[in-house]
Amino acid sequence: MFKLNTLLLASAMLGSVTANATIVEFQTSHGSFQVNLYDQSTPKTVENFLQYVNNERYSDTVIHRVIPEFVVQGGGFTYEGKVPLDAIETYNAVENEPKWSNVKGTIAMAKVAYKPDSATSQWFINLEDNSSNLDVENGGYTVFGQVIGDGMEVLEAIAQIPRCGNVPLVNFTDEQCKDTETDPGAANFVTLNAITVLDDDPNSAAGLTQKANTLIDQVTDKPSTDQDSGSSGGSMFAGLFLLAAALGFRRRVK
Repeated sequence: MFKLNTLLLASAMLGSVTANATIVEFQTSHGSFQVNLYDQSTPKTVENFLQYVNNERYSDTVIHRVIPEFVVQGGGFTYEGKVPLDAIETYNAVENEPKWSNVKGTIAMAKVAYKPDSATSQWFINLEDNSSNLDVENGGYTVFGQVIGDGMEVLEAIAQIPRCGNVPLVNFTDEQCKDTETDPGAANFVTLNAITVLDDDPNSAAGLTQKANTLIDQVTDKPSTDQDSGSSGGSMFAGLFLLAAALGFRRRVK
C-alpha cells in the first residue's frame, strides 16, 4: 500500500508539471486576458510555451514591444532596476509549426530573422490580420493559440499606451523619453506578473474557429519591406531594444 501511494503521489506531482494546459491566463499590470492553446495541432510549440509557464520564466517579465494595429510582444525580458533590460534564460529553440494563420487575436512565437526554427521564449499577439506577411515570412510564424473572451480589449488598451520607441511606458513623459540620463522605473513598464493554467483539458480548443495557413507554400526568405513588420513579431527587435536602451530611449511614438 505504501509503494502504491508513493507511486500515485509521484504521478500526481509529475502531472502537475507536464500538464498539457489548453487555457492559460496572462495576468498583467494592466488587466488579465485568457488564451486557448492549440495543444493538438501545434504540440511542440505548446509544450515549449508551457515549459516557460510551469517554471515561471514569464513571471515579472515586461511587454517590450508594441506596434498598434500590428502586435503586442513579450516573453523575453525583465526589468531589474536599470536598462538595458535583462534577457530571461531560454531553453532550446523549438521546431516551427506554421499550420495556422496569423489573423487578429492569435498568439504566435517570435524568432530570429532567416531562421524558421529559432523560436524560444518570445511570443506576440496579432492585433490585426497579419497573415499576408507573417504566414509566409521566415518560414511562417507559428500560431499556437487564440485570445478568448474579452481579452482583446485588454490588449488593445495596452497598445494605446504611449511608447518610447516601441516600448510602452506608463507615466513617462516626452522629456524623460528623450533624456539619456533618465531611466524608467518598474511602475512605468507594462509587466506580465504571471501566466497561470486555468484548464488542462487538451481538447477544449476543438470548438474554436481556426483559420489554416494556406500561404505557407509561398514562403520567402526576403523579410518584409515595411518598417514596422520588418522584424516580424520580433525577429531582431530584442537586440535593437537593448542597444536603444543603452543609448537612451528613442523619441516617444504616439
